[in-house]
Amino acid sequence: MLSELRVRDVAVIADVSLPLGAGLNVLTGETGAGKSMLVDTLALLLGERASVDLVRPAAQRAVVEAAFDCGDSPAAAAAAGEAGIDLDQGQLVVRREINKAGRNRAWANGSPASVGALASVGRVLVDLHGQHEAQSLLDADTQREMLDAYAGAAGERARVGETFGAARTLRAEEASLSQRRDEVRRRADYLRHVVREIREAAPKIGEDEALDAEARRLANAEEVTELAERIAGLVDGGNGDALSALAGAARALAQLERLDPTVASWREFLEAAEANLAELALAAREYGSQIEADPDHLSAIERRRDQLYRLRHKYGETLAAVIQTADEAAAELDLLDTADQDLEQLAKRRAAAETALAEAASALRARRAKAAGRLAKAVTALLPGLGMRHGRLSVELDPLDEVRETGGDRVRFVVQINPGMDARPLAQVASGGELSRTMLALKVVLADQDAVPTLVFDEVDQGIGGEVAVQVATALRRVARRRQVLVITHLPQIAAQADHHVCITKRARGGIATSDVRVLLGEERAAEIARMLGDADGAVALQHANEMLKRTTAAGV
Repeated sequence: MLSELRVRDVAVIADVSLPLGAGLNVLTGETGAGKSMLVDTLALLLGERASVDLVRPAAQRAVVEAAFDCGDSPAAAAAAGEAGIDLDQGQLVVRREINKAGRNRAWANGSPASVGALASVGRVLVDLHGQHEAQSLLDADTQREMLDAYAGAAGERARVGETFGAARTLRAEEASLSQRRDEVRRRADYLRHVVREIREAAPKIGEDEALDAEARRLANAEEVTELAERIAGLVDGGNGDALSALAGAARALAQLERLDPTVASWREFLEAAEANLAELALAAREYGSQIEADPDHLSAIERRRDQLYRLRHKYGETLAAVIQTADEAAAELDLLDTADQDLEQLAKRRAAAETALAEAASALRARRAKAAGRLAKAVTALLPGLGMRHGRLSVELDPLDEVRETGGDRVRFVVQINPGMDARPLAQVASGGELSRTMLALKVVLADQDAVPTLVFDEVDQGIGGEVAVQVATALRRVARRRQVLVITHLPQIAAQADHHVCITKRARGGIATSDVRVLLGEERAAEIARMLGDADGAVALQHANEMLKRTTAAGV
């Protein structure tokens, strides 16, 4: 529900707050006071394009802000979540600024938001009907949703969606596998060459690093042997070697122990050092004895290194990558052995899914067809009372070329306004008043199914009066029992039915025309209805206004 609309520096509006409540809210006032402008600003919050011409003269920016109570609207909560908007305990405050420089900014609950996000949430919060280009009733998707809601087709719609998704997934799998099979067939000779070349070479992970190390040793065999022998000689090669030095240290430590027994633990260090140096000398001599220049062996190593280099250059930066390339090529070749059988199975599953989809779409079409006539009849019965004496609504189902997620039909509302005239799609109805009253009739019929909490009607009273005006007011009241309704009207019959009556007036302020908002109660409300009757100061009009209000109260409105 829309609880408040605040507008600042938009056209003739300087700064007004429009309080709204549940039930039927009525906006009245002199022509040109800015009533429709308030609805236009609400449309801005619902994603309509903004023009810098809306900014009030002498102001730098226009600001529109609205507060919604979304606590009873799961659809609004879901739409807000999808748009990345966090509701604050079911409350949503949206704000939009239009700068004279052409910049537009929007917020939702204090956080920056895109205009698209506002629009996606706004579609489930408010339906605007009147002078606005983006009217939901003209949208084919909205017409389909209305028919499905009236038909109670949620189960059939869900079944179509499920089977459509299953069939689409299987079609994609089948197409993907067929494409992969054909690609493998084109590349089969190359893939076999890859597998054969790599598998015959039989590379092992780490082999190239080991060959590099061995090649360095063999290429420098003389120097490596000399260095190993030098190490061994320095450790135990004579009186000047490390082991002889340790023997001298051991003798000195024995003398020191006689003088100070506390240094006895040092002997462990000497013994460990002696053992390690002996091992080092042995290892160096064995290493040196094994190194021998072998040109033939070195050549074999270099040839293997070259072979592995070529493999890495062609199939991967590392031998692990090369081996993986061979495995992947072999797996692709294995696909040729199983693809035809797998495709046959997929084709059977896809055909079964498409049969299920066709059956689900047929069931949905049957439910839609059954409800279409009832919906058309119910709405048509209301149109004469709403000032469309010869009005008729038809609901047409046109088959689509293929079944979609929403079914296999295009739903279209067609109306005939005047006798002798061809029926036309609702989107081609010229009169805003006729369109609004058609929507009103639909809302009356769909009151139990409609989930949009707030309906706004502008021009719903265009070209009507007398008893028709009473019928329109009654229809608005019927809808307002289940939804919040906001109506801009010039008709006292509608104004007298209001739960909340707000008057828009215009006066000069600082030399600029400015609109003001005033909630009417008691005598002020009767005076405004008297003005709408044509004689604001006349006693007869005022008496008539009071009688209208009393009748409304007596009727329990």
